[in-house]
Amino acid sequence: QVQLVESGGGLVQPGGSLRLSCAASGSIFRLYNMGWYRQAPGKQRELVAVITRNNRINYVDSVKGRFTISRDNAKNTVYLQMNSLKPEDTAVYYCNANGVGPSDYWGQGTQVTVSS
Repeated sequence: QVQLVESGGGLVQPGGSLRLSCAASGSIFRLYNMGWYRQAPGKQRELVAVITRNNRINYVDSVKGRFTISRDNAKNTVYLQMNSLKPEDTAVYYCNANGVGPSDYWGQGTQVTVSS
C-alpha cells in the first residue's frame, strides 16, 4: 500500500510559478512510475507529466517548456515545477503512482488557481 500526499498548490497570478510536491509512503518508491494529472471543472482528468522508474519523462504538449517533473528517490518525493502559469492551468492536480504489479495509487489532490 502506498499513500500519496500532495502539497504546494495555491493561487498565483498569470506568469507566476508554483512547485508541487508529492510525498509517498513505503520503501519501494523508486520502483514506481510517477505522474501528475489534473482535472479542471467540467473536464476529464488529463495526464500532465510522467517520470518513470528509469527517469524517462513525458509531458502533455500544453505544458512543454513550462513545467518540469522530477523525483528524489531518497526522499520518496516527486515534484512538478510549474512556470509561466496560465489561467488554463487552473485545475486540481493529482499525483499518481503505478507500475508495480496491478497497483495504481492516487493522492487527494491540490488546487492550483491561476488568476489575476
